[in-house]
Amino acid sequence: DFFLSDQKEHDEIEAKFKKEREELITKYQNLYAPLYEKRASIVNASSAEETKPDEAASNGVPEFWLGALKANEIVAVQITERDQGALKYLKDIKSYYVSSPKGFKLEFYFDENPYFTNSVLTKEYHMEEDDDEPILERAVGTKIDWKPGKDLTVKLMKKKPKKGAKDTTPQTKLQACETFFNFFNPPEIPENEEEIDPEEAEELQDLMEQDYDVGATIRDKIVPHAVSWFTGEAVESDDEAGDDEDDEDEEDEDEDDE
Repeated sequence: DFFLSDQKEHDEIEAKFKKEREELITKYQNLYAPLYEKRASIVNASSAEETKPDEAASNGVPEFWLGALKANEIVAVQITERDQGALKYLKDIKSYYVSSPKGFKLEFYFDENPYFTNSVLTKEYHMEEDDDEPILERAVGTKIDWKPGKDLTVKLMKKKPKKGAKDTTPQTKLQACETFFNFFNPPEIPENEEEIDPEEAEELQDLMEQDYDVGATIRDKIVPHAVSWFTGEAVESDDEAGDDEDDEDEEDEDEDDE
């Protein structure tokens, strides 16, 4: 009886902890919100009255979010040269904790641009708990409404006709290509998971982990510290943290050798 009552009391305290943790996340999300709104107004110079002369030029901060994203190596490898033209129109990124279903949501706000008609692109991560560890259940993206000839997720490939062929017209076809905008079309888990062979399952797992890493990096590093990434300060502190970890690893290896 003692063991059962002890466990019950523990579970009640744990449930209270989880509830208060969610409330704390929501509280600070609301406290940060006005600061992010002010940052957006400075970056986009949306309010001449609120923006002080020494905070930003009258035309805002051009390519602010593109610069911040490119400064982080996890996100930068996803951005191609073609993508940069579209990402120049990115004017804000917002991150939200979501309680039902549990997870988080990212919103990317764009000015009117020659690439697509969407003003907002969203990405949601739905999580479930396994032994109190958050596990990615699935990610949900956005259908991008590309303007004619501007789809960055495909490339037009030309194939020369074979020698001696009657039709000498070059063959053209659209081929999928790497782009940051694939982020909004995340890998999906098939309904019949059991039918996937081990190699395909491992590849899918890797893709989902990579996708989550990018989303979590934008949520945890880019959105809260965008100014530092844009100025380069965050890059330096990230490098220093990496050096410290390397030093610790080397010390551990030395101790093992002894």
